[in-house]
Amino acid sequence: MPSRFGIVVKPNKPDAIRLAKEVIEWLGKREGQVYVDEAIAPAIPHSHSCPRSEISQWVDFLIVLGGDGTLLSAVRDMKSENVPILGVNLGGLGFLTETTLEELYPILERILEGRIETEKRMKLCATVLRGGERVGEYSVLNDVVISKSVLARIINLRNSINGAYVTTYRGDGVIVSTPTGSTAYALAAGGPIIYPSMDSILITPICPHALTNRPLLIPDCATVEFTLESEDSDVQLTLDGQVGCALSPFDQVVVTKAKDYVFFIKSPFKDYFQILRTKFKWGER
Repeated sequence: MPSRFGIVVKPNKPDAIRLAKEVIEWLGKREGQVYVDEAIAPAIPHSHSCPRSEISQWVDFLIVLGGDGTLLSAVRDMKSENVPILGVNLGGLGFLTETTLEELYPILERILEGRIETEKRMKLCATVLRGGERVGEYSVLNDVVISKSVLARIINLRNSINGAYVTTYRGDGVIVSTPTGSTAYALAAGGPIIYPSMDSILITPICPHALTNRPLLIPDCATVEFTLESEDSDVQLTLDGQVGCALSPFDQVVVTKAKDYVFFIKSPFKDYFQILRTKFKWGER
């Protein structure tokens, strides 16, 4: 049975559209069936199209052409957690979209031959409670961020883990991230790099008022709860840096490990530490 591929492309990026056409033609010569996001279907003829949120229900593999932001958006739209993702970097850093253009077709050959490995990555579930009632629930691959606006005062976030009081963070906010997200905002805020296939939760304060507040790594089975104790209402909850909502005073944000995982196709040409050396220029003078 021919393999079925879904292709998600960064919108309004001509290079990505052009590459998508080339990949579809290449797969077509090898009896691969391709589905694309209906939003870009007019620019890519001779392919099946459907809403992006439904692509993962029809395919065996998902190819993302763009940057890490495009991949995060695709993961958020996926309805099936078992579809392996191949992220092809057409953007900047590319921690998630680690495959280069030179590696794309050799890896596709391996996929068609059934010679690939996948890596399982955990996600987080964030629930917003207002007056004890659920007003929002979100799934993220990278991070959950509670932060003040530029002009807001220091905010107070009461933190408990598994019902036990930990501390009240005073500062610009806090980041709760997965190991995958440890190289994103959390790293810029002073957090550690965590091997991405580990199952753990990282809490990193943003510009804390108390310099003794340090990043905290906890088991993935923990339930992390924050209560906004500030009366300042200009506080935001941001999910993977892309979507979010405003928080009201005394809202609670509960973060747990999500039930589903994301599966990435591992590159046969480099390991995670090579990616770190390349992205961070380790060892260079």
